[in-house]
Amino acid sequence: MEHHFQVQGMTCGHCERAVTQAVKALDPQAQVQIDRTSGQVTVQSDKPREPLAAAIAEEGYSVAA
Repeated sequence: MEHHFQVQGMTCGHCERAVTQAVKALDPQAQVQIDRTSGQVTVQSDKPREPLAAAIAEEGYSVAA
């Protein structure tokens, strides 16, 4: 499944790595694409959307649909 998230607060490469690692902690097979400028995060994962969003939010980022 492909999930799209609007994530606010990513300002650098470290932020991108934090988001990627949070997703991969839940699903090591997930593919994560991040466009930091627009705040778009696309995740290819079999996991449900809610836990993925929660993992990103847990890193301190604001997550919208």
